[in-house]
Amino acid sequence: MLSRTRVYALATAIVVISSPAMAASLPEIETSAKNQVPACVTPGRIGAFLKSRNPSLHQRYEDLGVYYMRHGDNLKIRWDMALYQMVVETNTLRYTGDVRPEQFNFAGLGATGGGVKGERFKTISDGVQAHLEHVAMYAGKRIDNPVAERTRKVQEWEVLVPYQRSLSGPMTFSQLGSKWAPSDRGYSEDIQSIADEFSSSFCNAPDPRPEQVALARGTTSTASKSAPPAAKKIETVATAAVLAPETSDTRSALGAGSLVGLSKSAQTARDAAAQTPPALINDKAGDSPRDAAEVDQPDPIKTAMAAGQAKSVDAKPVPGKCRVWTASYGGAKAIIIKAPGDGMINYTVLDVHTGKEQRQADAYIAAYAKGGESIGEFASPNAALDKAFELCPDK
Repeated sequence: MLSRTRVYALATAIVVISSPAMAASLPEIETSAKNQVPACVTPGRIGAFLKSRNPSLHQRYEDLGVYYMRHGDNLKIRWDMALYQMVVETNTLRYTGDVRPEQFNFAGLGATGGGVKGERFKTISDGVQAHLEHVAMYAGKRIDNPVAERTRKVQEWEVLVPYQRSLSGPMTFSQLGSKWAPSDRGYSEDIQSIADEFSSSFCNAPDPRPEQVALARGTTSTASKSAPPAAKKIETVATAAVLAPETSDTRSALGAGSLVGLSKSAQTARDAAAQTPPALINDKAGDSPRDAAEVDQPDPIKTAMAAGQAKSVDAKPVPGKCRVWTASYGGAKAIIIKAPGDGMINYTVLDVHTGKEQRQADAYIAAYAKGGESIGEFASPNAALDKAFELCPDK
């Protein structure tokens, strides 16, 4: 009997191939003696950088760098790279996708496109902590009582463990990007371009608010340690103001806005249909088709997207041998495909695009699930996965 922690991929023509050079371009997630946040990256310079990229930046974000530095240092991760990822995900806090500013969701956690807005956090600090905890979890850190529900579910299901174990060393931000936004081959390039832009324009500039470093590190005096009025207001007031969207484009599967000046490779990937091969999540039979180390891993994080409501499922749980798989055409909805194979019943949670559900289900059945049938349509992959595990429990 295997649990949800075991993930396999079928080697097929639809595997998304990433560049080895790109995989090595971004630094490791966890800090070390040789991997530190550059000294020039300070909350004050970060604030000036964000303002330069978004002249209409709301004042609520004036201490955003403080929270990234504070929570990032606590988690011992490269919070500067995570912040550059936030710039990519939110279009420099313009929020031109499904996520809205008042959600304080800086990485589109739980947002799957198609109007699904994802998680909402009480404060800016909570939102930053949720983002950085999710990044730290990718690197293999165990997060106790995570802020984000998505982080809790990914940890609980251990869907990242097989990929983490397949790596020859510590996880990098490039490797994180290949799983975070598998259909966007320019994702790491975009993060690197933001990092380069900051370095070239702000690293040698005076820090406009040097006192923010002490605020982030908690080394201010007792009188000011309780947080200055401006910081306290940002921390506790969830404003309902919504910045006007400048574009209706969405990014990856996380619902964040488009990045101004996307790399050519990102634009090309955006135009192509995003597909990943089937991935085995649990295997009651105990016999796997291939060893995970022999094949390219799919996108296991797709199995932990925001929950939705099932449209209809009439199937009954199957006693005996069964398996649960995931596969994706890159859409926000999901269909469960039930098919016989290898002396057992296979349940595949297939991510599909709205309006293309039947066509994509038929294509998948023809290619990977001969004799299969669609047994339910869901508003999100997470809801479909929950049902799949009811039909084929892992215990």
